[in-house]
Amino acid sequence: MNTTTDRDARTRAQIEQHWTASESGDSDTEHAIYATDGILDYPQSGERFRGRSKIQAQRGGHPAERHFIVLRIRGGGDLWVSEVVITYDGAPTYSVSVMEFAGDLVAHETQYFADPFPAAAWRAALAERIPDAERYTPTAAGRSTTSTAGDDRTGDTGT
Repeated sequence: MNTTTDRDARTRAQIEQHWTASESGDSDTEHAIYATDGILDYPQSGERFRGRSKIQAQRGGHPAERHFIVLRIRGGGDLWVSEVVITYDGAPTYSVSVMEFAGDLVAHETQYFADPFPAAAWRAALAERIPDAERYTPTAAGRSTTSTAGDDRTGDTGT
């Protein structure tokens, strides 16, 4: 392996550990990925959390029971994207997490959230169904939080 491939493999492992810790409630491990002065942005609410301790505190105070299902992790170098379904008290919300690394730690994460919605009838003739293995469905809800569905494990970490 070359240096870039080794670094990407380590970064992917860190991100997988982050999401596994999120699911298990291991807050210290979940937040170890962030730089001490890291930033977390929620553009939809206009909130910015500056510093690992504030990021950890705002997540630790969440009142809902949460679960995390990783659909896909892609990236390379300093930029990584995770597609995750987060269930809050059983209600699923799709999330996209964009992590920007400085060295081995996240310097800036931007996280977007969207609730599922039914497909529009007028698009039915144009669309095909995404396979259940590549998206959250109630039948897939029991799968591992580090599911590799949709994850490119062939070594292509392209963006």
